[in-house]
Amino acid sequence: MAVKVFESVGKFGLALAVTGGVVNSALYNVDAGQRAVIFDRFHGVQDTVVGEGTHFLILWVQKPITFDCHSRPCNVPVITGSKDLQNVNITLCIPFQPVASQLPHIFTSTGENYNEHMLLSITIKILKSVVVRFDAGELITYLPAGPSVLLQLPQ
Repeated sequence: MAVKVFESVGKFGLALAVTGGVVNSALYNVDAGQRAVIFDRFHGVQDTVVGEGTHFLILWVQKPITFDCHSRPCNVPVITGSKDLQNVNITLCIPFQPVASQLPHIFTSTGENYNEHMLLSITIKILKSVVVRFDAGELITYLPAGPSVLLQLPQ
């Protein structure tokens, strides 16, 4: 009699452990300051952005891709020319963060490392077009001294 009870308890425990493992692998967490985009193997990237918390997904069909939405700096060093054809080494520090509602579009167009592709190329083009408007003396006079803009001119 006791053997049958222990066998049934063992089977119930095994079934409970397997069920718990499946449910646990169907859960994922989105940490504070992050957002997630769901990639579905059948439908592609879904248009909804998942906020912070614990969420369910369909095993082997869906995969969460998390993005950090904190504001963080990006240092962009550029060597360019001034109006009077002087070489200028300038580093621009840009605080940036993605717009959470645009994360599905950002992921489908550029991928997870969007800041290396889009942010750097756009910043370099704009910074070069602004620096070329000034000569070396004006750049030294008008640029603020501080950690956001570092300027080095040859002597």
